[in-house]
Amino acid sequence: MERKVILYIATSVDGYIAQADDDLSFLSIVEKEGEDYGYAEFIQTIDTVIIGRKTYDWILGHVPEFHHADKTTYVITRTARESIGSTHFYTGSLQELVSHLKREAGKNIFCDGGAEIVNALLQDKLIDEFVISIIPVLLGSGTKLFQDGRGEQLLELVSVKHFEKGLTQLHYKVSQ
Repeated sequence: MERKVILYIATSVDGYIAQADDDLSFLSIVEKEGEDYGYAEFIQTIDTVIIGRKTYDWILGHVPEFHHADKTTYVITRTARESIGSTHFYTGSLQELVSHLKREAGKNIFCDGGAEIVNALLQDKLIDEFVISIIPVLLGSGTKLFQDGRGEQLLELVSVKHFEKGLTQLHYKVSQ
C-alpha cells in the first residue's frame, strides 16, 4: 500500500498560517495544559517529515531542539547543506522526492509546511489527506495557507472535532 502525504496544520478562520514576520503567536489562543489536539496520536502514524526551510528555521529559532529529530526529515531548500543526523536538506524536485517516498515502505509522510511547500504539493496533487485545525481568530493578513492558481480538488470529510478552547479540527481525504 502506498504511503500517504498528510498535511497537519493550523490556520486562522480567515486562512492564515502565520501573521507578519512569520509570527505564530496566535496559536497560543488555544493552548491548554494537557491538550495536544491529537498531535501525539498523529505523529505515531508518520516516520517522514517534509518541511520548508523557512518553517524549519523558525522552529529552530523558537524551540531548544528540532522536534522531528527522530524522524527522517527533508528540509526543502534552494541552498545545499550537509545533513544533520536524519535531517536532510533537499534541493531537487519536490515532486520527484515525494513520488519516491510514497513508493518506499514505511509509515505516512507529514507535510509540516510552510505555505510554499503546501502549494507546490497541491499543484502536483501530492497531498492525500488534510488535517486542518481552525484557530478561532480572524488575522486579516499574513501568510495564506492556500494560494490561488492551483486546480480544483474534491475532498471527502473524514471527521470533525471541536475542542473546549474553540479549536475545530477538520480531517479530509482527497476524493478518488
